[in-house]
Amino acid sequence: MLDFGCGSGILAIAALLLGAAKATGLDIDPQALTASRDNAAANGVVERLSVALPPNEGSYTKGALPLVVANILAGPLIALAPRSSASVAPEGRLLLSGILEAQAASVASAYEPWIEFAPIARQDGWVMLEGTRRDGV
Repeated sequence: MLDFGCGSGILAIAALLLGAAKATGLDIDPQALTASRDNAAANGVVERLSVALPPNEGSYTKGALPLVVANILAGPLIALAPRSSASVAPEGRLLLSGILEAQAASVASAYEPWIEFAPIARQDGWVMLEGTRRDGV
């Protein structure tokens, strides 16, 4: 699984604790990578978590991952739509959170060419978008 904008590593660590074989966390902040490694060590999963600064466009693994998650602001989610969508395997899942309800349509629209979203999950003005990579794109 891949966690875009891993921050403290909580999503990647949770996936590992729930059975993911391995996880990768990407973040533009080197401090986030350190925090993710430290938190993975504290949770006994450091050997299955790799963290890195985002690679350049040409080095993304295309369509290889069954799960890609991101809990970041709407602007970066929209900007990352082509890259994060391309990382999801055909029929793989994409989970996006940290989105204000008023921004959900804009974020979903940015992913529309690649991802088919389930109905939006809402709570207290925030939303989570959950979708599946369309076959053949």
